[in-house]
Amino acid sequence: MMKIVQEQWQSKYLVLRLALFQLQSNNRNNFLGVLWELLNPAIQIGMYWFVFGLGIRGNSDVDGIPFVYWMLAGIVMWFFVNAAITEGTKSIFQKYNLVAKMHFPLTVIPAYVVMSKFYVHLVMVGLMIIVFFFGGYSPSLHSIQLIYFLLLTYLFAFATSLLASTLATLVRDIQMIVQAGLRMMFFVSPILWLPDLLPQAVQKFIMLNPFYYLANGYRASLLYKEWYIIEEWPLTLYNIFLVVVILSVGSYLHFKMRDRFADYI
Repeated sequence: MMKIVQEQWQSKYLVLRLALFQLQSNNRNNFLGVLWELLNPAIQIGMYWFVFGLGIRGNSDVDGIPFVYWMLAGIVMWFFVNAAITEGTKSIFQKYNLVAKMHFPLTVIPAYVVMSKFYVHLVMVGLMIIVFFFGGYSPSLHSIQLIYFLLLTYLFAFATSLLASTLATLVRDIQMIVQAGLRMMFFVSPILWLPDLLPQAVQKFIMLNPFYYLANGYRASLLYKEWYIIEEWPLTLYNIFLVVVILSVGSYLHFKMRDRFADYI
């Protein structure tokens, strides 16, 4: 794991430049270009609000907060993680032949794919803060912890992408398994609904889902004005430990198998 961290630090400028190039190349054939990176989530947000907020909940508030703001804080996080892990999973076997003869570590591939999505995420978070400000939810001292949640969200996406991209290079079916798993985790996370009516045992099980912690962390930072990191310290320790475990396993498998990637590809 420390070797992975070292490689990322030594290649940080390369990762940042390749991420910008990736972002531009993905949208080079579109008339609106990179703007679609924001328009697509905006359309989905409108659809989810119409179905879950206006249709199912009758536009009722959540703990005194308008549903659209409550949903927005969680789903913006989800858009980044879902896109980053989905694209990161297939990054190595799709791009290996392009970079195999270049002199930089292969961990740069999933890293810059995730970073390209993180650029968009930062813009969306900035727009979300502006929307909240005009809605009466101005930034406060509690908003400082958003930096921690942004970092943890990025590390979770990168660690999962590193592990999944290594496995997907060996077995292509991993890509489909990851996509199915992400969809399942989305609908069992409190991003569009509240788990309050579920049995206590089920609620505790749902809390093990990292999206539960991340979504509520964004909300606590921007809407509830709570020190979620401290008040939910068992969840904080659990999710940090989870990221470390995923990154450790992903690092071990990556270094064990990457000399054989060419054979599998």
